Amino acid sequence: MRIFLSIASYCDPVLPFTLARAVATASAPQRLHFAVVDQSPAGSERLAAPGPARLTQVQVDLRDARGPCWARALAMTLHDGEEWFLQLDSHMDFDPGWDERLVAQAMALGAPQRRLVLTSYPNAFVFEQGQVVRRPTTSGVLAQVVRPGAQFDPAHPVLPFEAHPVESTQAMPAFHCGAGCLFAPGAIVQDLPYDPWLYFHGEEQALTLRLYTHGWDLFHVPGLPIHHLYNDPDAGAPPRPLHWEPAHEAQREVSWWSHEQRSRARLASLVAGRTSACTAWARDARWRTSPPSAASTTRRARSHRPPTCRACPRTLRAAPPAPGTGRPRPWPCPAGCAAGRRGGR
Repeated sequence: MRIFLSIASYCDPVLPFTLARAVATASAPQRLHFAVVDQSPAGSERLAAPGPARLTQVQVDLRDARGPCWARALAMTLHDGEEWFLQLDSHMDFDPGWDERLVAQAMALGAPQRRLVLTSYPNAFVFEQGQVVRRPTTSGVLAQVVRPGAQFDPAHPVLPFEAHPVESTQAMPAFHCGAGCLFAPGAIVQDLPYDPWLYFHGEEQALTLRLYTHGWDLFHVPGLPIHHLYNDPDAGAPPRPLHWEPAHEAQREVSWWSHEQRSRARLASLVAGRTSACTAWARDARWRTSPPSAASTTRRARSHRPPTCRACPRTLRAAPPAPGTGRPRPWPCPAGCAAGRRGGR
């Protein structure tokens, strides 16, 4: 089965290493498709194809870059029907056979028939004298939890999360995702197109909410075969600038703070349920069976509520509209409730 790797990179000197390591450690590198949005200075050299893997690259002048979510949304559009989807940061390392291991872990939980995501903040690695050195905190599960003492800012409904080690050999249900390491069936591309209007802070909270309300389950798995180079002073890697770097900001007409303010407003609307039904229609592939009529769009704008199960609070995924009705048909409850199979409420 083929794997689509979505990578948004910003002036990252470790990007070629990431691609090379993913290919070198994969059990079937010829089944990998890298989709890289490389945001770098104008005139930067294009990446070379990594061995037998396929590479699709979009280069963006750093002056035109609009943040991580925008780049990830662009990378997702390069999906070409691959059965599996892996979203990564551009500074990662991999265990041998990582591709087969991720697929096996997902299938053991019911994928691809079951809509689910494997995700976390991975264990760290650093460079010492040019060599990779792993710094794992556990060989078990890295569970994402709210950072102790964190509180909501009334103006920005985002909570910080961090990964805590759990010595377990079993996958654990998750209630948050890590956008820099996210593995799922390829159907996620059609079910949940990435939101380019978000900037950075709140990205994971928004994605988690959308996954849950669309009937997707999240899991943390033991022995995650992917490792992350965190931007720490002792990481041993060349400097990696961020999108809001002052020297880069001086070259742009629109500041990162303008993107951030717009992103915060969008996230607040999502959390409060104020997002437009018309926008939801356009962005959700399940409604793309025919162009919406003015009357049907007005109806959804007045009442756009996802169906829920009678027996539990889970949201039911919606099938395409029934012929001649324009109304969605709810699918069975993801939890298997008998009441949900009768159509929800």
